[in-house]
Amino acid sequence: MSQTELSGGIVAPLAGTMVAITDVPDPMFASKAMGDGFAVAPNADDVVAPCSGTVIMVAKTAHAFGIRTDDGLEVLVHMGIDTVELEGAPFSMHVDVDDRVEAGQPLGRMDLAAVEAAGKSTMTMVIFLNLAQKKGSVEAATGPIGLGERAATLDIPEQDAPAPAAAAPSEASAQGAASPATAKTAVATGHASGATGFDALAYDIVEGIGGKDNVRNVVHCITRVRFTLKDAEAANDDLVKNLDGVIDVIKAGGQYQVVIGPAVEDVYDAVVRVIGGTGEASPDDEPVERPTTIVGWFQFGFSSLIGVITGSMIPVIGLLAASGILKGILALLTQFGVVESDSSTYALIDAMSSSMFYFLPIIIGFTAARRFGSDPIIVAIIGGVLVFPSVVSMSDPAADGYTVVSQLGNTIFNADFFGIPVALPQGNAYAYSIFPIIVAAYLASLLEPQLKKHIPAVVRMIFAPLLEVFIISTVMLVVFGPIIMTISGGIANGINGVLEVNYAIAGLIIGALYQCLVIFGLHWAVIPLVASQIAIDGSSPLNAIISATMVAQGGGALAIWIRTRSQKIKTLAGPATISAFCGITEPAMYGLNLKYGRVFITASAGGAVGGFLTGLMDVNMYGFTGAFVGFPSFVNPAGLDHSFFGFLIASTAALVVSFTLTYFFGYSDDDLETERAVKKVRLGKREPAGV
Repeated sequence: MSQTELSGGIVAPLAGTMVAITDVPDPMFASKAMGDGFAVAPNADDVVAPCSGTVIMVAKTAHAFGIRTDDGLEVLVHMGIDTVELEGAPFSMHVDVDDRVEAGQPLGRMDLAAVEAAGKSTMTMVIFLNLAQKKGSVEAATGPIGLGERAATLDIPEQDAPAPAAAAPSEASAQGAASPATAKTAVATGHASGATGFDALAYDIVEGIGGKDNVRNVVHCITRVRFTLKDAEAANDDLVKNLDGVIDVIKAGGQYQVVIGPAVEDVYDAVVRVIGGTGEASPDDEPVERPTTIVGWFQFGFSSLIGVITGSMIPVIGLLAASGILKGILALLTQFGVVESDSSTYALIDAMSSSMFYFLPIIIGFTAARRFGSDPIIVAIIGGVLVFPSVVSMSDPAADGYTVVSQLGNTIFNADFFGIPVALPQGNAYAYSIFPIIVAAYLASLLEPQLKKHIPAVVRMIFAPLLEVFIISTVMLVVFGPIIMTISGGIANGINGVLEVNYAIAGLIIGALYQCLVIFGLHWAVIPLVASQIAIDGSSPLNAIISATMVAQGGGALAIWIRTRSQKIKTLAGPATISAFCGITEPAMYGLNLKYGRVFITASAGGAVGGFLTGLMDVNMYGFTGAFVGFPSFVNPAGLDHSFFGFLIASTAALVVSFTLTYFFGYSDDDLETERAVKKVRLGKREPAGV
């Protein structure tokens, strides 16, 4: 080891009191997640350069800047904590990217009074971003220090001294070679281009996955931004998963899934701004490479199906959850006599909670059409045909005008179209299934180009929609609709049959294994079945089991939050626990349970116990939203019964078992030193993904 003397040394960028970096009141800096360094509690406004070198970054809000020394060391100065929210008002900086600065050179001012008046800390951090990579260390002074006085000494092995770097952090990121520390800095402070916050994170994600030209389309679910890439191998997994704000990276279902957590909508919006357009695939986009084997075609078909379901369901999943909660609240209001079941108030609230399910084909038709590139309005109209009142009445045996035209085996043809017998699914089943309208959207995407090609432009605006609605509606009602409903009905009946054979054992197995589907994003294949069960039968025992698994994953995260002494882990575990108890398990699983110790296994054991008790007590779920926040979903519209109390018992048991096993056997802070690598599966191929 030898003491490295940088040009002009490392000096205090502001006058005040030197503070150890571990005492900074911000876990990201205090944990040294961005790198080692020191801090200054300033008592004067003037700001100078802490070292000599080239400016490589200035935040748009001027609260932070970065310098690369001639020896290649990257130094970040971050003035204040959460001061990015002040939008630059307290800062006046007169330095630009690529400017040459000398240690102690005046660079600007930070209005300490304005920062404090805004309720923010003025604590200023000086972070050496790539010091750890060079196996170096820093010794910083403590106590009072003057502006520009020597503040720290660096020790770096001579053989590992930093080599000069030619690219700024944002440039290196664009080349796919940025270090994790550099990537984290870009997110926290912004880019040379001026991006900050979610825009900076989106920029780094897009660059990390191979640039915007590598993005075929992008959608988001409750916790993940899901990319379909032209070349998945062009993505730099390590760079993306090490970005601040990214929990993990998953490759499944033909998608490159970046797990974000609660801020996913903000990050998605920023990603769309970065790549341009709406995130949807362009009709002129190059075709996807087709498989050449039977197994390849199966994998391709399954991946495409999952992609279509997620793209169609993601925009409405929150509304489905809200509708389920509202149904439960209405049942409680009725149970306690606040609202009478025959009142107009009941009818209006029932309409608010039921319309989402009743008109599901119209809504899914719109979202599925956007996925396939067909006209969303026209496909939504086709969805309206499937749930039109006169069509519903023809399919309902209890309605006036219901007739049986003919019967073939168990198939009842209750209508005819120009003499062709039509089998409309009984009980308005089209209103509760997403698959027929998804197929309609796909058929529309094939038909529309042909109509545009052959219909003269002067009459195309009228006759193209006319023919499309007529042709697709006819094909769906006469051919594809009955076939799809028979298949989906068979799958649903099969699941119900398994549950009826032994609900408790089925609950044990599903409770133990369901969250494995979530790891790979394959749970989206189950969600339409749950929605169909709720809509047709009024309840879903399958969803009741799933609810217990959510609570169990939250119990694992809660045990980590209580047991750990690491402030960094506590800041992850608290929000992850709350998310899981609200029915969103990805932050808990990817941020904690899959990374450390045996937590996912102990949490899954809790899910198995919860699922077993759910089945043992014959719990039904009458809404879509699970976990603790979804308690209204377990209220029987006919009144409180065993389902509600069974839910409380099963959920409590899942929480207690998961928490206890994790606390005593699943996690210790020693696991932080040997962070586990989680094996991810990309349909037919196992590959390691470092965490």
